[in-house]
Amino acid sequence: MLTEPARAWLDTALTDAAARLPAWESHFAAVGRHCGQDHADTARQRLLAAARADPATLTRLYRHGSSAERRAVLLALPSLVTGPEALPLVEDALRTHDTTLLAAALGPYAATHLPAHLWRHAVLKCLFTAVPVDAVAQLDHRAAGDPELARMLRDYAAERTAAGRPVPADLHRVLALAEQES
Repeated sequence: MLTEPARAWLDTALTDAAARLPAWESHFAAVGRHCGQDHADTARQRLLAAARADPATLTRLYRHGSSAERRAVLLALPSLVTGPEALPLVEDALRTHDTTLLAAALGPYAATHLPAHLWRHAVLKCLFTAVPVDAVAQLDHRAAGDPELARMLRDYAAERTAAGRPVPADLHRVLALAEQES
């Protein structure tokens, strides 16, 4: 729950965002200082929604933002972008080693728009970075009956086993989905 000063600050920031005043983007960056880290993602998503941020604005905020700001942009994509034009942001997040960005990138927007090849590799990246596959939106739907994903998972499990390393428990869950009959 926001403190009264934080709530007042956020109300002003939301008003500026709705009016698309130039200050709203500065407010986006300052959310953590005013609302606290526990509320930052939600507050930033609310600012993006109030500003009706388009893909160009989202890209600018993502490119110039901190990890926390980038995560908020990724989390807001499903409610702000209906087509695939924000996929470069998701693809960029999937190339990072920041597990919070990886998890955010695999939300509902990626479930809808990420091509199968990239999606499969993102699921594997979750496994080897210890991001729980629960972060992958529509996992049950996208993984079901996917023989290529099943092959990739079996290969990864064999590599881990041959190296004397444990196989992530989530791998077995995803493999069971991928091996389902369509």
